[in-house]
Amino acid sequence: MRILPVGDLLVASDGDTSYQGDDPPDYVSAYTPTSRLCDSLTPRPRVERALDVGTGSGVQALLSARHAREVIATDVNPRALAYTELNAALNGFTNVECRAGSMFEPVPGETFDLITCNAPFVVSPENKWAYRDSGLPADEISERIVGAAAEHLADGGYATLLVSWIARSADDPEERPLGWVDGIGCDSWILPIISLDPLGHAARWNNHLAGSDDEGFRAALDDWLDYLEQLGVEMVTEGAVLLHRRPGKSHTARVDAIDDDALDHAGDQIQRAFAARGRLSELGKPAELLDAKLSIAASVRLERELEPGGGRPGVSVAEVEVSEGTNPVVETSSDALDVVAALDGGTPLGDVVQSVADKLGLSGSEAAELRRESLELMQELLELGALAFH
Repeated sequence: MRILPVGDLLVASDGDTSYQGDDPPDYVSAYTPTSRLCDSLTPRPRVERALDVGTGSGVQALLSARHAREVIATDVNPRALAYTELNAALNGFTNVECRAGSMFEPVPGETFDLITCNAPFVVSPENKWAYRDSGLPADEISERIVGAAAEHLADGGYATLLVSWIARSADDPEERPLGWVDGIGCDSWILPIISLDPLGHAARWNNHLAGSDDEGFRAALDDWLDYLEQLGVEMVTEGAVLLHRRPGKSHTARVDAIDDDALDHAGDQIQRAFAARGRLSELGKPAELLDAKLSIAASVRLERELEPGGGRPGVSVAEVEVSEGTNPVVETSSDALDVVAALDGGTPLGDVVQSVADKLGLSGSEAAELRRESLELMQELLELGALAFH
């Protein structure tokens, strides 16, 4: 075994053989790239109860134990729970309880304010490793996780779920997760990260054989490709589904691809984004947003790319770059950038737009177009957590 620092935590786990192809079936890793992803996408409000499903070494449970009164950690792997108990003691946490069982089975009827899950979500024909393979067909494990998380989420609670899904048509890659979140009583945010065709997916998860066992690598590719062909798969996507439970009958879903290499800790952004979506759902019509007082809530960069040429230069690209969390970029018009820059949290949006139109000397039709562009941009930035209702 080994003990590694993860931030200011110490995390014990199995030795450094992961992804080399010789891991035992019950291998327990410390802090993998997917562990970092789950951590980065988890909101961190102070809560009463948190749940970590498929806890592994317990690192997500320990991270939650800092801001939750009670944390329940579940895993089907007894060695994983042993490591979680050791790591809780190693870091001085007395509020982490381990329960043996598959996924949500150890917590029947219980609800939680925060749920994290980095389960064995890989779409795989094998049942080789507890940390990778669920033994369920296609993406059924991910579908079950999303549905069960919604059922166990308390009002106002958040869930961060690492999952994967198949697409039988590359033209509709998010059909599966959009179906999972429909009617579950939560706002959802679907974040695709890696989308691969069947060969790319098979090669990604058997790369440990390449070079050291070429015959085994080819055999594995054949097995995985046959399996995915039987399922009619054109694309496999790995990513995250975020949930927020709030009162009301109308809930929304949105999809945003993210680059995990550019991802910072997005917990605050996620909380702002879901809060804004709740407020937006209360508006009778989009134009009512003109009466709202908005403020910039994140670190943003307003950028114009000027076209060369004589006279007054034109603007070829105008963008709002959010420089934190998921680091999204939103394209808009140059004039709408001036509206963002003028937001002060105290003036209704409609008055801000009119003030900018007056300063720019826009005609009536041009001012109306700026109003339309501003409404679209402000809603997008609110849903991305870059702006907030003041």
